[in-house]
Amino acid sequence: MGVLERSQPTLSLIECLCWCLVLIGGAHSQLTHPTEVNALRNIKGSLTDPYRNLRNWNRGDPCTSEWTGVFCYYITPSDGYLHLRELSLLNMNISGSLSPQLGQLSHLEILDFMWNNVTGSIPKEIGRITTLKLLLLNGNQLTGSLPDEIGFLPNLDRIQIDQNKISGSIPTSFANLSNIKHFHMNNNSLSGQIPPQLSRLPKLVHLLLHNNNLSGYLPPELSEMPSLQILYIFTLVIP
Repeated sequence: MGVLERSQPTLSLIECLCWCLVLIGGAHSQLTHPTEVNALRNIKGSLTDPYRNLRNWNRGDPCTSEWTGVFCYYITPSDGYLHLRELSLLNMNISGSLSPQLGQLSHLEILDFMWNNVTGSIPKEIGRITTLKLLLLNGNQLTGSLPDEIGFLPNLDRIQIDQNKISGSIPTSFANLSNIKHFHMNNNSLSGQIPPQLSRLPKLVHLLLHNNNLSGYLPPELSEMPSLQILYIFTLVIP
């Protein structure tokens, strides 16, 4: 009878599990946060994309597979995941509506749906994206009113909602936007009084409100705004 050869040592079950955890922990640093991946899928589900510009949104990971219009931070924060910095779907002939799941893109700085055919209202959930700097929705078919929640975005620099069909009044909460420089809200159906509270905005440069249904007087306080350069209204209706 021959001598039995000693078998090579094998990893225990616990050691295997530990290695798997290490590998998973290292791998997820190169993946988009699952909440944001799920949000993107819901966002796409609310849109109609006749030219299939978003066809690669079913392939791989949003950040590492370079999904169309998706731009990410490639330095991972403490949670170890990649996060969206910009969602830019400019001029893609997209229709449908804006999903409330946009509010789950919690690290977003730029949201750009300019020059499409998107309908429906602006989701109030956008007001959860406290990192947002640019909200660019002009040149669509959006309706409904402006959400009060947008007025509590501390880093917002620019709102472009011009050339839509948005109605209702300008929220007084917009007076909280201490970093805003540009309000482009012309060519809509906004009504009511221009809030005098907007005069509290220290950095506002452009206030474009023409071609709406605004009424009442022009608040004299606006003349005291330190940074205002362009105030364009000209269709104010005095009741």
